[in-house]
Amino acid sequence: MCGLAGFFGFNAAGANPRAALESMSRAIAHRGPDAEGYWLDEAAQIALGHLRLAIIDLTDAGAQPMHSHDGRWSIAFNGEFYNFAELRADLEARHGPIAWRGHSDTEVVLEGFARDGVQPVLDKLDGMFAIALFDRQERTLTLIRDAFGEKPLYYGISNGTLLFASELKAMEAFPGFAPEMDLDALGDFFKYSYIPGPKSIWRDFAKLPAAHRVTIRLDDVEGGELPTPEPWWDCVGDALSARSSTFDGSLDEARTAGDALLLDSAARRMVSDVPLGAFLSGGIDSSMTVALMQEAASGPVRTFSIGMAEDGYDESPAAKAVAAHLGTDHTELVLSPAEVQEAIPHISGVHDEPFADSSQVPTFLVSRMAREHVTVALSGDGGDEIFGGYNRYFTGPKAWNRVAWMPAPMRKAFGGALAAIPSGMVDSLGGLLSKELAAGRAGEKVQKLARVIATRDEAAFHDRLLATADAPGELLAQDAQLTTLSARQDARAAALDFAHRAMLVDTQNYLPDDVMVKVDRAAMAVALETRTPYLQRELFRFAWSLPSEMRAGAGVGKRLLREMLYRRVPRELVDRPKAGFAIPVGRWLRTGLRDWAESELSAEALGRSGLLDAATIRQRWAEHLSGKRDHETLLWNVLMFQAWYRRQAR
Repeated sequence: MCGLAGFFGFNAAGANPRAALESMSRAIAHRGPDAEGYWLDEAAQIALGHLRLAIIDLTDAGAQPMHSHDGRWSIAFNGEFYNFAELRADLEARHGPIAWRGHSDTEVVLEGFARDGVQPVLDKLDGMFAIALFDRQERTLTLIRDAFGEKPLYYGISNGTLLFASELKAMEAFPGFAPEMDLDALGDFFKYSYIPGPKSIWRDFAKLPAAHRVTIRLDDVEGGELPTPEPWWDCVGDALSARSSTFDGSLDEARTAGDALLLDSAARRMVSDVPLGAFLSGGIDSSMTVALMQEAASGPVRTFSIGMAEDGYDESPAAKAVAAHLGTDHTELVLSPAEVQEAIPHISGVHDEPFADSSQVPTFLVSRMAREHVTVALSGDGGDEIFGGYNRYFTGPKAWNRVAWMPAPMRKAFGGALAAIPSGMVDSLGGLLSKELAAGRAGEKVQKLARVIATRDEAAFHDRLLATADAPGELLAQDAQLTTLSARQDARAAALDFAHRAMLVDTQNYLPDDVMVKVDRAAMAVALETRTPYLQRELFRFAWSLPSEMRAGAGVGKRLLREMLYRRVPRELVDRPKAGFAIPVGRWLRTGLRDWAESELSAEALGRSGLLDAATIRQRWAEHLSGKRDHETLLWNVLMFQAWYRRQAR
């Protein structure tokens, strides 16, 4: 896990391209504190910078930028290639002995590119990566992003120079960088709490989509028009192909097959030359990850969990019980609300564009704690998208089927009546609510239910489920064209049922642009590498081959994962209500965070950017404080934008 930065074309680099490259790289030095490397070819007008967090081959033989043995190819990459030992053996079997300089994964994959070509190597790779690969013979730059978007890669043209980097912070350090804000992207942020790719907050700068590559020539840069990225892996095609040849074994046979695949994936992700551990929340995904790690390890695995002394939000007892059963070396930190709240005003600093998934706070705190003990941590991220764990996969179609018979005007009226119930009244119902609803944010959840019921058709219903705020355009002083994620679904998936279409939408959008952004930025802010065994293409294909009832069906999510975990952990520790990695933002905005929020939501503060509708936001803030409505997510979005904008204005 590292950071990369660079540029192609020296038009805007000034008199000293080396200084420009160093400025870009050092802006993201937190991603790689162990070493920095630079390479420039002024004739080809290419500059590559690399910040290293040394994980595999800690010697200089693993340093980047790295050049192929024949001198043609140069690479800077961020991530890990987990199956590099197999690829190395395969290269030697087919090409004969190779005079390796060291034992890094970078050298193996780069030599594969040089000898076999880029696509054949990508077809074999199991890893997380963002790659900048320069062909000195053809003078082309190829940018490549991993299958599930675990590692970030931004790119775009500034004054006739192509900039690319792991984070926008690096581009912002380039001489003369003066982009325009993309109001459509900002509208998307207020709708979903993150900016869906390929957009970024800056106009003309994009996120390279997951599983895509783009090859760029200097002529493209000078002409100001870049080629369209192309997929190197067809996520939807793989899913549908697996779905068409459904696994026809028994549940016990599926457990055995799933065990073997996930154990292999976890073992590959445990290869490290530095201390390694795992995040453990006590949920199904992280518990399964830790259980498999413990089976593969020669001693107790280091595990880490964060708890909060707040009713309904403390998952640490469950994590502690799982750790005790599995015999891990467990470290737990239970924070008071005051301690968590103290970190919140500063947390947006780890992100370089507006981002407002509130679980960013505990993710950062557990990463910071883990980094005191290890350099690599495995997580359970991706399990929900791959194995069908989100409640909306089975409650969504159930809710739609109950209201689909109503004419659209009737649904709208019903939703309006439900929305009129004051949040304070909903929250006061206490024991009358379901366990899931009573766990927190009840008022907001009921209001979201009201919004989705009022939609005109199933596609709009699905998009409202994905959205975190109602009428986000009302928050902006100017019009914005908002993204509709469900409408962007590949047409080939139209024949799938609601749950499976939703899983594909999440895999291609929510996973890379929310979940992995949250994890990558929080961990890299403290120089911690995170790895997830669930994000492996072979495991993805297996999951998509499963019958619906083994995945997300009959009101139960991740059924097969549950069955696999039952073999390792007592059922009472597995079958608990699903709880996100959450904090009680809505409650805290009325109490401990009120003064901070009021300072950011004052009319004066809201007017700084000239982009927000201060009157509307002030009204939502007043409704939230009074308990009339729960605007937790909407207000958190505004607060995170305000914090981001204030940093940009410095």
